[in-house]
Amino acid sequence: MHSGQNKERERFIDENLRRVYEETVDEGIPDKFAELLNKLKEQEKENGASK
Repeated sequence: MHSGQNKERERFIDENLRRVYEETVDEGIPDKFAELLNKLKEQEKENGASK
């Protein structure tokens, strides 16, 4: 009986973890963070060109 309860709990946890993960991935990158990444890329290009 306990084995069936454990499998049900595991299934419930698995489903919820997958749902939360998918929701997080779908959110995308916040604008502020994307801007910072773009600035870093530009700096790398400038530094690479000057070497």
